[in-house]
Amino acid sequence: MRGGRDRARKALSKALITGGAGFIGYHLASHLVSSGWRVDLVDSFSRGASDSALAELWASPGVRVLERDLRAAEALADAGTDYTHVFHLAAIVGVSRVLERPYEVLRDNVGMLMHTLEFARTQPRLERFLFASTSEVYAGSFHHLTLPIPTPEDVPLALPDLAHPRTSYLLSKIYGEAMCRQAGIPFTIVRPHNVYGPRMGLAHVIPELLERAHAAADGGALDVFSLDHRRAFCYVDDAVELVARASTADGCDEEVLNVGREEREVSIAELARIVVSVVGKRLEIVDAGEGAGSPRRRCPNMTKTTRLTGYRASVDLEQGIGLTYEWYRENVFDRPVAVR
Repeated sequence: MRGGRDRARKALSKALITGGAGFIGYHLASHLVSSGWRVDLVDSFSRGASDSALAELWASPGVRVLERDLRAAEALADAGTDYTHVFHLAAIVGVSRVLERPYEVLRDNVGMLMHTLEFARTQPRLERFLFASTSEVYAGSFHHLTLPIPTPEDVPLALPDLAHPRTSYLLSKIYGEAMCRQAGIPFTIVRPHNVYGPRMGLAHVIPELLERAHAAADGGALDVFSLDHRRAFCYVDDAVELVARASTADGCDEEVLNVGREEREVSIAELARIVVSVVGKRLEIVDAGEGAGSPRRRCPNMTKTTRLTGYRASVDLEQGIGLTYEWYRENVFDRPVAVR
């Protein structure tokens, strides 16, 4: 009987996902659609890729695509009033963008969230507003305080140097968390930690290492920055399962939750060795020095998220990197370049 009620509830659920053409947005939408939700994807397509995977998702029953620029106050004015869930994933991200355009990062990330919150406040059926914050909010605490690792959600948040461009992104997310708390609607805040997988672009450590290892000559070298830095990586299927559950579980209302995998924190050197093994080449890993601006360790404490969602990330790193490599090899690395 309970299973029938759950299916009926999902059939009545309708989600709006901002940043729906992006990495996590696409995978979250696919997950919700496969579970019987109706889903509207909102994206400006300034960064989110319009590709065959997205086209296939668009063709699914119950999916609608809204090309909108959320920097405009009226971007969602005609979207409708029947959403039960709003997932706000849209943001200016990426280290290069943050370093080159810090003012725009602050202005646009806050503005897009404000306009989406105002829209959510008009939804009479709204059950939850889910805001994607970031693990970067812990960066200032890492520098100024004794930060426990794995890191729980209740640690005090400190700010790094406000003059540094990189601070703009985490500051926009901290401000965004405060906006959600004061908006007067049911909310959940998630802080993703090193989520990876197919279709995430190339400006991230795992696909970037995969690309260079794939292109390297067997017996050659692979230059890797920050070999002794440590991270705990979470495959995207696990991440979206956690996000979806967090958006519907009653106990997650008004909570801040880490999204990631705690069990295995690895050095970047070990990560590189796994990548080389997955690619299937003999490559010497060469220390390329220290990467600038990156914390030496990042690993989430997942105790609260596991307890409230009833789910623990299960895709191990070798398996996840293998799945990621398979997708990139078929869709990016080995695709013929069109002759112009």
